[in-house]
Amino acid sequence: MISVSKKRRSARLQRKVRVRRKLHGTAERPRVTVFRSHRNIYAQVVDDDQGRTLLSYDGSRGGECEVPEGIGGKCAVAYAVGRNLAGIAKEKGITAMVFDRNGYLYHGRVAALARGLRDGGIEV
Repeated sequence: MISVSKKRRSARLQRKVRVRRKLHGTAERPRVTVFRSHRNIYAQVVDDDQGRTLLSYDGSRGGECEVPEGIGGKCAVAYAVGRNLAGIAKEKGITAMVFDRNGYLYHGRVAALARGLRDGGIEV
């Protein structure tokens, strides 16, 4: 019998493959991908044409930003990661990105990171 955690992981990986078939990042509109661990959240901006990572940011780096009312805890960290990543991306001339949720459901920390990117001025 397969444990619940293995079922969840395999379901996420199936969703990841299904979503990645449709998404592709270019130099003008790179792909921002999210990895969510139990303690932290990571985001990286990838150019799939050249196969390289352009930027990366994670919650352990800190970085202060104003968080909207009603967001707290790990979602606040995810929002801050999105805002800070958006600031760095705008400095490098990136104004639009393709959002790759990496098989995670679009709610909670993943949605907060996307909201942070949008509030930072990135078209997602």
